[in-house]
Formats: sequence, C-alpha cells, structure tokens
Amino acid sequence: MDSTGKITAILDALETQYHNEARPPELGHPEPLDGLILTVLSQNTNDINRDRAFSRLKSEFPTWPDVVSAGASRLEDAIRTAGLAHTKAARIITILGRIHDDFGEYSILKFSGHDPEYMRKYLRALPGVGAKTVACTLLFDFGIKAFPVDTHITRISHRSGISPLNAKPEDISAMLERVVPEARCLGGHVNMIAHGRAVCHSQKPECSSCVIAGLCDKNLS
Repeated sequence: MDSTGKITAILDALETQYHNEARPPELGHPEPLDGLILTVLSQNTNDINRDRAFSRLKSEFPTWPDVVSAGASRLEDAIRTAGLAHTKAARIITILGRIHDDFGEYSILKFSGHDPEYMRKYLRALPGVGAKTVACTLLFDFGIKAFPVDTHITRISHRSGISPLNAKPEDISAMLERVVPEARCLGGHVNMIAHGRAVCHSQKPECSSCVIAGLCDKNLS
C-alpha cells in the first residue's frame, strides 16, 4: 500500500470509529478573528482552560475595541486560566492593533476574498501565530483547505509511519494537505485528535483496541 492509500485507509477507519467526517458543529465563528484569538489562547494549554479564558475575555470585553481600550494588563487577568497570560495578552493586543491598521476594523472577514497563500503569509507574520494557528483559522473559520497538526496527530503520524519520525508538525501538515481531499480535512483532523485522546496515548497506547493497529508501523501491543 502506498502512502496515499495508507492515509486514506487510516482516515476511513477513524471515520467509522468517531463519525466526524461531516463538519463538526460550533468549530467556526461568524467573525474569523474570534477563531484566531481563540487559537492563540489554546497554545500550551488544554481545551477546557482555553475555552474558560475565551469565555471570560468575551464576558468582560464584549468587543475587540473593548479589549484594546482595556489594555494588556486587564486582558492578562481575564485570560489567566489559559496560561502564559502575560505573553498571550501582549500578543493579542499587538495582533488586534495590526489588523485594525491593515483593514480599518477589528475584523478579518475581508480575508475571504484573498488568495489562500496570501492569507497564510499574512497570518503567519502576526506575533505568536504559528503554522497550526494559521491552519486552524483557515480550516475552521474560513472553510479553506488546511490540516492543522497538534501533538496527537503528530504522534499518530509518526507511529503509523505516514510520516518520518523526525517530521515536524508543519511538515506533516503540508504533507496531509497535499494528500487528503479538501472535504476530508476537517473531519480527518478531528478524528485523529479523538483517537489520540482515546486510544493512541503518549504513554501506554491501547493498541489492542486500536482500529488502525493493522496499519501502524509501531503497534506496541
């Protein structure tokens, strides 16, 4: 089986197990800037702490101009549960300022008319915005083909052999974006994360109950 066939087989098996091929609800935002800031908050923390921080941010500062007016110190207090609050608050304030300077408003909805590569380059140049944050924003909030790669997807990719053991997340992301059809990127991304959380743990993976064990180069059972 070639690498494309193997990736397809893995996505098929995980879709049978987790059923996320259709667009999972509530992953996107009417204003993509919300998704971008949410993903910045998600860095180096878990989804629960990220969501708590974002919920408190929006509760205390209902609009992005409110955030800018409040300043980094007050924002830092609001997002403390996400960790690295000082760094993230400074980055968010800078991101908001740059977007307002470039687009005349606290919105990136105008992005939807641009070439995806321009969008990638623009977002990647923002402070604290890496390849995963860019891919999440494009995929979830703009519906543009991308395949964000987190620690779970990296682990599964390495163990299954669909990527070399030394492949970095951004390299895995680029490879999956080339191979996986656009319609399967979002579901495939969510299914792989679900599998990493439920079965393919970093320590003591449950290979005996893994639906892709037969496709895995590092079956540890």
